[in-house]
Amino acid sequence: MSHALIIVDMLHDFIDPQGALCVPGAVGIVPAVRRELERARAAGETIIHVCDAHDSDDREFERFPPHAVAGSAGAEIIGQLAPRQGELVVTKRRYSPFYDTELHDLLKELGVSRATVVGVCTHICVMETVAGLANRDLAVRVVRDAVADFDPELAQAALRRMESLFGAEIV
Repeated sequence: MSHALIIVDMLHDFIDPQGALCVPGAVGIVPAVRRELERARAAGETIIHVCDAHDSDDREFERFPPHAVAGSAGAEIIGQLAPRQGELVVTKRRYSPFYDTELHDLLKELGVSRATVVGVCTHICVMETVAGLANRDLAVRVVRDAVADFDPELAQAALRRMESLFGAEIV
């Protein structure tokens, strides 16, 4: 049974206090995400960095300020979590990392059946990632101290939903 760590949107625009769409508290989860990353590296797990990368005229910018524009510094993974050789990077344009990406095929090719999910934003991209994994019959674990959100109430509701609807283990 192959295990993967999926790190969601740990990008400058979401993590840096001056980022275009900084998630409050996101900088505070960096040590926990790094802990999970080092654990996965030591265990030889598949590591997948999922990264928002929008066109400059993306319709999402009708709801949110422009952020993570492809090719910009804001769309880059923060230095503390920079991918190493052999780690995978999946670029997404929507909340779900499965929409119009190679993620599903990669997971199948690698024989991944279990995944740990960390990153931002809990009720948006993290939950969409968990839903996509669960809908593809993978066992999912979400690390509570390694996720952050704009809205604490929505974050708690999202964690409850991931656990009750998608069967995610919240640790």
